[in-house]
Amino acid sequence: VAPLFRSSYSKSRRDLTDLLGRQSLIFQLIYAPYIPESLTDFLTNSNYTFVGVGIDSDVVRCAEYYDLEVTNTVGLRGLAEEVIGRRELRAVGLKGLTEEVLGREIVKPKWVTLSRWDSEWLTYAQIQFACLD
Repeated sequence: VAPLFRSSYSKSRRDLTDLLGRQSLIFQLIYAPYIPESLTDFLTNSNYTFVGVGIDSDVVRCAEYYDLEVTNTVGLRGLAEEVIGRRELRAVGLKGLTEEVLGREIVKPKWVTLSRWDSEWLTYAQIQFACLD
């Protein structure tokens, strides 16, 4: 499970993306009139582990912008370094880690990464990218 922020288009855009197995939830915090208690319970539930590249900064932003606590996190860079034993993986992004660890390529088209992420209705390409990233 990975909470992620994206701010490629605007500072006001804040999405929280949580991957649950093969299911995804995209919760656009900027359009929520309030933060549901079920979301805060989920983010602090010790039965779930939230993973990501740069997850520590995502957790800080959750706290600073929305007073949301996220517990039980694992950084993918450190995990990859620990498991594979290569220190240089600490400086690699998700695309590089995916290629190095899984032998798969992630396509990140600029027209999607630089699109209007602050739009109330995300395009199919944005949703697909958010779930992947």
